[in-house]
Amino acid sequence: MSRHPFLRAAVIGIAAATLTLAGCASSGGSGGESSAPADEGWVTPGKITIATGEPAYYPWVIDDKPESGEGFESAVAYAVAAELGFDAEDVVWVRTTFDEAIAPGPKDFDVNLQQFSISDERKESVDFSSPYYETTQVVVTTGSSPAADATSIADLKDLLIGAQTGTTSFTTIEDVIQPTQGAQAFNSNDDAKLALENGLVDAIVVDLPTGFYISGVELTDGALVGTLPTPEGESGDEFGLVLAKDSPLTEKVSAAVDALREDGTLDALVTEWLGGEGQAPLLQ
Repeated sequence: MSRHPFLRAAVIGIAAATLTLAGCASSGGSGGESSAPADEGWVTPGKITIATGEPAYYPWVIDDKPESGEGFESAVAYAVAAELGFDAEDVVWVRTTFDEAIAPGPKDFDVNLQQFSISDERKESVDFSSPYYETTQVVVTTGSSPAADATSIADLKDLLIGAQTGTTSFTTIEDVIQPTQGAQAFNSNDDAKLALENGLVDAIVVDLPTGFYISGVELTDGALVGTLPTPEGESGDEFGLVLAKDSPLTEKVSAAVDALREDGTLDALVTEWLGGEGQAPLLQ
């Protein structure tokens, strides 16, 4: 099991929901416009080949088992597959490194998801689907810090809160928390994390994926206090599924992601796997 506490009921619930979505695929996904996906363009006709990292980390994939449907990106993958008309048993998982996935050239996968931020530079080498997730900013601390007991933004105002300067994280501290002693600036996330470990600050702010990694892997007593509202006029990084450059599948994969966003499926998966009780509650 993961290093992190996890709600077994949520795991079972979302796995069931994922399999239900996949089961609906045999009738052509939620759109119900076709009985089976066309063969053209897929790595293997009749199958959808989905790639993730080696290993794939919590909370994106639970226990490095994407085939379980457990974890945010594993659940998104099965939901997309179902929307495209594939049954769960027609999902084939392969592994790639992050750099291999976004390098130019042919691919052995139809889609790949491992927290790829959509950028113009990467679009020169690969295609991206519509975004399935936009990152938020989170407060990370240690169990011995006074920030560990914070349950609201007001609880953080009189504490020392730091972040890498010039980042959305730093702007979020200034605009959302507005600490009485000002935002503590660092040259990098590593410097901010070191200051937190040494007690020079009470908490740091980073984006959610970074927060999960720092609190769960790098800190021995790390804790996520919660997520912060996005400052007005700012936006987070958007994650998209990677496809080969000029793939004939890009348009239909984006349409599937758009449908899942519009019917509320993506929001439900975010709540279950990234923002549920006991993980990273939204601070008000």
